[in-house]
Amino acid sequence: MSIPSPNSAQIGQSSGPLGDKPASQRNLKKRAKDQIRNFALMFVYLWVMFGMFTVHESIVLAQHQIDYRFHGLAIINALVFAKVLLVAEDLRLGHGFDDAPLAYSILVKSFLFGVALICFHVVERVLIGMWNGKPVAQSVAEIGVDKLEGIVSLGIISTVALVPFFILREISRVMGPDKFWSLFFRRRDS
Repeated sequence: MSIPSPNSAQIGQSSGPLGDKPASQRNLKKRAKDQIRNFALMFVYLWVMFGMFTVHESIVLAQHQIDYRFHGLAIINALVFAKVLLVAEDLRLGHGFDDAPLAYSILVKSFLFGVALICFHVVERVLIGMWNGKPVAQSVAEIGVDKLEGIVSLGIISTVALVPFFILREISRVMGPDKFWSLFFRRRDS
């Protein structure tokens, strides 16, 4: 039995865990880059969505002579909920439907993340109410969570608002991100 001698390509390379450091650093950098890109995309989509909700809320309240001008929460909500979406993605929320037809995967993920958005919205309003010295019960009552119509309405709006986001996400997942991005952002030759 002979011991193979290293060839010139193998010299200087370590085969242990320390030898994998450059590859693991590249993978870590690629993962960080992907996470930042995903976060930025989620943030922009959610900022637009929450911004529209905030404008709608201010219009409805103005019809009842209630002044509402605090639009800064749309940015804060988008930042926080984009992080919530990333964590949910890392926890593989809804990924049990990845092999199902895209329509099912899109609808299930939109519903699940819509439920997460409802929970986030309720917690946010309660925390703001507590910050302003209101009891939890009063904060919950003000957002209509004590009424079934309020919960159903928020759930439907959230789910429907997330459908376009998940349509694009699922198509990107199936096609591959590089092909998907080139489809949208690279010139196509005729």
